[in-house]
Amino acid sequence: MILRDILRQARVLPVLEINNLDEAVPLARALAAGGLTVLEVTLRTDVAVEAIRWIAAEVPEVMVGAGTITRPSDFQRIRRAGARFAVSPGFTRELAEAAQSVEIPFLPGVMTPTEAMTASEQGFDTLKLFPAEPAGGVGLLKAINGPLPELAFCPTGGLRASNFRDYLALPNVLCVGGSWVAPAAEVAAANWTRITELARDAS
Repeated sequence: MILRDILRQARVLPVLEINNLDEAVPLARALAAGGLTVLEVTLRTDVAVEAIRWIAAEVPEVMVGAGTITRPSDFQRIRRAGARFAVSPGFTRELAEAAQSVEIPFLPGVMTPTEAMTASEQGFDTLKLFPAEPAGGVGLLKAINGPLPELAFCPTGGLRASNFRDYLALPNVLCVGGSWVAPAAEVAAANWTRITELARDAS
């Protein structure tokens, strides 16, 4: 599936840091019940790849991707686990080549117009703005849209319930990413009902 088609389904992309494998499947089901069926599991924990595998196998209504991709070798691992797309906080030629070698949709991260243009030259017209709020947020995206209207973004970093709609109103924003729909405290408490409520509010 083309990356833009995946992100158009999302609008709000939960960014998940899973520390306990037992949380993976119920968390994915709770988010899906609230209408969020495209999820990003970050490779920040030792169980992340296995969590992707469990979600892909047990929650078929969800499209799960892998985030915090920083090494070319990550692509083979996540592809084998069942990830449907990959997300990185940055962009390098090596990461781009690795993504293309395993034929997985790749959302690279950029922070400046120069980085966005570099990624575009390598064939990537859909980008992650990270960290969005520190980089300039809505104002930066409005400014970029003038000279680079062909690019689309998924801003992540500093987004929350109080500001994500401001981003979604922009013409060059396909979706937004954030962790506010799955707060760590609610996950640790297995408060799946509350997470479904947050997901429903976002979706």
